[in-house]
Amino acid sequence: MRKFDTKVQHLKYKVLREVAKQAWADTLQENLLDIPKIIVPGKVPTMRCCVYKERAILAERVKLAMGGNKQNPNVIEVIDIACDECPMGGYEVTNACRGCLAHRCEDVCKFGAITFDENHVAHIDKTKCRECGQCSKVCPYSAIHNYKRPCETACKVKAISMGDEKQACIDNSKCISCGACVYACPFGAITDKSYILNVIDMLKGSHGNSDYKIYAIVAPSISSQFKYAKLGQVITGIHSLGFHTVIEAALGADMVALSEAKELAEKGFLTSSCCPAFVSYIEKNFPDLTQFISHNLSPMAAIAKYIKDHEKNCKIVFIGPCTAKKAEVQKEEVKPYVDAVMTFEELQALFDSREIDITTLEEGVLDNASYFGRIFARSGGLADAVAEAVKEQGLEFVLQPCSCDGIEQCKVALLQKKAGRLQANFIEGMACVGGCIGGAGCLTHGEKNKAEVDKYGNEALEKTITDAVSVLK
Repeated sequence: MRKFDTKVQHLKYKVLREVAKQAWADTLQENLLDIPKIIVPGKVPTMRCCVYKERAILAERVKLAMGGNKQNPNVIEVIDIACDECPMGGYEVTNACRGCLAHRCEDVCKFGAITFDENHVAHIDKTKCRECGQCSKVCPYSAIHNYKRPCETACKVKAISMGDEKQACIDNSKCISCGACVYACPFGAITDKSYILNVIDMLKGSHGNSDYKIYAIVAPSISSQFKYAKLGQVITGIHSLGFHTVIEAALGADMVALSEAKELAEKGFLTSSCCPAFVSYIEKNFPDLTQFISHNLSPMAAIAKYIKDHEKNCKIVFIGPCTAKKAEVQKEEVKPYVDAVMTFEELQALFDSREIDITTLEEGVLDNASYFGRIFARSGGLADAVAEAVKEQGLEFVLQPCSCDGIEQCKVALLQKKAGRLQANFIEGMACVGGCIGGAGCLTHGEKNKAEVDKYGNEALEKTITDAVSVLK
């Protein structure tokens, strides 16, 4: 069974694996320049026209695998040299232009951007075009088409534009680090920084020191990943890497559900705080609504805080599908509790860098959370959990949730709230379509992932949220 959806993901994984392998052996610095040649040996290119360009791009990928540009606070970066195969984009005249006499496109253009050749075929001067789209609307043959790059189409917050050298440029003031552009780019020219070296340093430092423990907090969406193995084998594999304990982030979700239900009943209206990309979207685009953001930490941060409050000399690594989590841990209110974030892609690279074949391992046990904590991984799960928490705590509150599946639905709900037309009293915001199971750091993305999460939830021994969190008292 394939481990990844695309060859771009597989290429990214190979770089991460090789960087990790060299880091374990303490040979990274001396072999740094050789990694591109290891991945693309010989003189025959495997992906592009020139093997030397391939290796130059791989060298940039190595830098990102080692943490990327430290001067850029964004966890998403563009590899400029890899971003040159897409068309410039914008409005272009297609072969459907019939050279008609009406010239409506010319008449409607206020910027003089449209001219005609000797065959009366229209042409658009890119230096004059303001991309208003009026010419496209009036063309009787629909011959003028707006071409957008995949990254621009994927970015629903309009944080991506084109630079002078035709490369994608990310506006950090708009970007919410959701990673939609990372998964959408067919050339892998946009990617998230990796902190896999930080994780390896922690794991190496903990060896032989019984007073120093490293906890892995795994997102509930792990149930829909690593489909070539069993979940219990993945858990054993994480232990084999050197982690002391594996804890479910879903237990943190149970904690958040109880607390968020109380806050909601007290205040009457909230927007969820579990998805860092959604929170960032509100902060950057709806500052007047930040007052409604739940004051609860995310499930990741909530359970991490609990562990650090009760365990001395420990480090915590979150493993999940989310690139925005890498940005979340840079926040002052989260930084003390989570030491590093890895995606499922990076976990796979870490396994293979140590030559751990998880399919050969015995099944470990992961059972810390309730059904409701586990279904946080998919859209609608958070609202269901809050409804259950309201009921279990006997709160006199009628929940009217609005579960937003993807940032576009989030935008609609927030606009309605701003205009005073929203009928709901709780907005569950998920920046990725499908919820966390649609995160950019997933190994696979698919319709079956929701069913896998629900199945995983139903396997929980604790059937109520209250029972799940009782172990923490």
